[in-house]
Amino acid sequence: AQKHLSLFPFLLVIPKVTKHLLSNPVFTCIILAACMEIAVVAGFAAFLGKYLEQQFNLTTSSANQLLGMTAIPCACLGIFLGGLLVKKLSLSALGAIRMAMLVNLVSTACYVSFLFLGCDTGPVAGVTVPYGNNSTPTSSLDPYSPCNNNCECQTDSFTPVCGADGVTYLSACFAGCSSTNLSGCSCLTSLPAANATVVPGKCPSPGCEEAFLTFLCVMCVCSMIGAMAQTPSVIILIRTVSPELKSYALGVLFLLLRLLGFIPPPLIFGAGIDSTCLFWSTFCGEQGACALYDNVVYRYLYVSIAIALKSFAFILYTTTWQCLRKNYKRYIKNHEGGLSTSEFFASTLTLDNLGRDLVPQNQSHRTKFIYNLEDHEWCENMESVL
Repeated sequence: AQKHLSLFPFLLVIPKVTKHLLSNPVFTCIILAACMEIAVVAGFAAFLGKYLEQQFNLTTSSANQLLGMTAIPCACLGIFLGGLLVKKLSLSALGAIRMAMLVNLVSTACYVSFLFLGCDTGPVAGVTVPYGNNSTPTSSLDPYSPCNNNCECQTDSFTPVCGADGVTYLSACFAGCSSTNLSGCSCLTSLPAANATVVPGKCPSPGCEEAFLTFLCVMCVCSMIGAMAQTPSVIILIRTVSPELKSYALGVLFLLLRLLGFIPPPLIFGAGIDSTCLFWSTFCGEQGACALYDNVVYRYLYVSIAIALKSFAFILYTTTWQCLRKNYKRYIKNHEGGLSTSEFFASTLTLDNLGRDLVPQNQSHRTKFIYNLEDHEWCENMESVL
């Protein structure tokens, strides 16, 4: 019965304590900056396999394997190195925020380099170039042509083939190939009938393999450096709240990370990617998945969204640095640097057991004091209460 009686005041104090935490500009800016950093991971990494597949003509399985073998281990290494640097350098909150700003700048520069690392879509018959007639207006491009009208080609799947003329066709059917050995393709009008053959897959772009190797190396560096900002952010967050609220502050952090960092970004990245589609597949008259993208626009939009999120995170880091530089003692609860042993263990407590902890006889418990406050007693300076 006692537990049920204590639940109601516990629920009442949650919004008030949350409001108090979010009214701290350092706390709020650090959480929002962490959300922006996670948003880049959640959005950019969610479509990275598809990006590699489209930009560098990789298969889905090979793209996912390369990501698993490179980007993820580098990110894990970055988290470890970030914590190691904070420990070895004994960084204060100001030092930690400077480290986060520097790491953010370097990782943003890596993302900017991605704008120049990619491959063009290349000529695709009926989508980017006309069928064998360069005088056809681009606005009237159509995958269906007199050379494949009798083939009854379907657009429910995308199985590209590369013609001997260097042009990619949506499928062997759209290339007008009548035989199973992919020869005698009537749409390859610039070549003799004996040489009118196609091979499975898109036509390769010149210099694409070298660009992919460079992209992979930069991605490893970017993943490692970007992950180094996580530990300094958490260090600042737990130093900017009172020991009794450290565990609750971490709970607010992870809640907002999931609400702001993991839900909207995939939707934003997905909508941006879909806007670059050149050709949609159809199934029973209904629009299906995108079969072909404009690789250049895809690359610029996809990377630019990540750069915008990283830039917003840098602005938030800068705001945090300005607040700490002007009034360090106001925002940092332990001014001597690292957490003491007692403060560390206090940060692992939760609000539901704070009222049951043993305290010295001459010290009133501050959390119980909060529970017993009436609404009119929540004065302006809540810092004195907590």
